[in-house]
Amino acid sequence: MSRRNARKNAFFLLFQMDFNQEEEYEQVKEIFFAEKKEPVEEEDKQFIVNEVEGTRSHLKEIDLIIGESAKGWNTDRMSKVDLAILRLAVYELRFGEDTPVGVAINEAVELAKKFSSDEAPGFINGILGKVVK
Repeated sequence: MSRRNARKNAFFLLFQMDFNQEEEYEQVKEIFFAEKKEPVEEEDKQFIVNEVEGTRSHLKEIDLIIGESAKGWNTDRMSKVDLAILRLAVYELRFGEDTPVGVAINEAVELAKKFSSDEAPGFINGILGKVVK
């Protein structure tokens, strides 16, 4: 699986977590990987889990960063899709170690183009541009 697909799966799992209790994470994670049509290589699974758990461990900080960067918006008003994309990207930009800035922003914008509204790519790009300054 490409890194792009692994990141997309991390986004999917993060999105699902927004609809579940924190203590249900392990169960949701097991179901997520069990329902995959094709088996996920261990290296890809580790990347996905690291991205999701890293994001979850810094969630309060990430939401604060997003809120400060999105003038006039707070995370409660954002779509759950956009919020999951932003959380993952902000984690990669501020707390991750492997992802270059341009890649993190580009991947977030591409996820928004595919899974969110027409306005979302510009919205997400604008917020992430403020995050990296």
